[in-house]
Amino acid sequence: MSPQNTFAEGEGQADGRKLLSGVMVPLVTPMDRPGRPSAPAADALLVGLAAAGAHGLMLFGSNGEGPLLPTARLADFAIEVAGRWRELTDAGPVLVNVTAPGTAEALARAEAVLPAAPDALVLSPPLYYHHRHDEIVTHYTATAGFGVPVVAYNAPRYSNPLTPALLDELADLAHLVGIKDSSGDLALFRHALAAARRRDDFGVSQGAESQALDALRLGADGVVPGVANLAPSLAVELFRAHRDGRDDDARRAQLLIDEVLVLHTVRPGVPAVKAVLAERGLCPLHVAAPFTPCSEAERHALFALLAPLDAHLIRA
Repeated sequence: MSPQNTFAEGEGQADGRKLLSGVMVPLVTPMDRPGRPSAPAADALLVGLAAAGAHGLMLFGSNGEGPLLPTARLADFAIEVAGRWRELTDAGPVLVNVTAPGTAEALARAEAVLPAAPDALVLSPPLYYHHRHDEIVTHYTATAGFGVPVVAYNAPRYSNPLTPALLDELADLAHLVGIKDSSGDLALFRHALAAARRRDDFGVSQGAESQALDALRLGADGVVPGVANLAPSLAVELFRAHRDGRDDDARRAQLLIDEVLVLHTVRPGVPAVKAVLAERGLCPLHVAAPFTPCSEAERHALFALLAPLDAHLIRA
């Protein structure tokens, strides 16, 4: 099936399957004060993730507090982090999420991060309002003019869902090179894979952490689990064990990941992840408002809960 649009003149077609292969970390955004991203504050974490074998980064997603950060604060962090990651990983890919409530803001965010030379932009359907099928398709076609590949991000907890019909149509847009699905709906994930496989260059990744192994067994090219900020070695072992046919090892890694995810019973979301990373000297506690950092009681509960898993967690 022929894609419906083309990149800007002179731009090549990216291989979405290679881009989304392996473990991509949806990076938390270290800050030097509440709401202000700081690339220097991210350095120790980047070093640890690279040493664990992570393939790539996705900046400013839900784990990165992206929707809470003003557009004006994105560029410097993206430029410096992308450059540092490419040094650490021999040009490992960096994707940048530009999701916003409307098309104009998404385009402004994309324009702001272009100096970071992202390997792809990541875009969910619009936030807040419910939109028609044709409006969502138009939202995606509006990003074609940047000459940068785009990965569609299905996170129905936060935005309009990507339905099977939308997945079919978006897979025919030439500047879209992949889908990251965080819905947790394996039937929908199977449909995404079927839509993607109509093209040789269209990648599919899974963001639902507890289903990472299930997704790889179904044929996902890679995984983008938030837990990889804390336990990148487990995520990498899961991917490599599956790839190499070590089924017992892959299952063991998934079970350990599930144990790490219990931290969200103490405090759901980014503040808990940052609290654990802060304790390990890898990220300040600062978060973007209206988030607040974990309380002292929450931090102690988190550390006690994760103590038996200490050997599997990232180290400075």
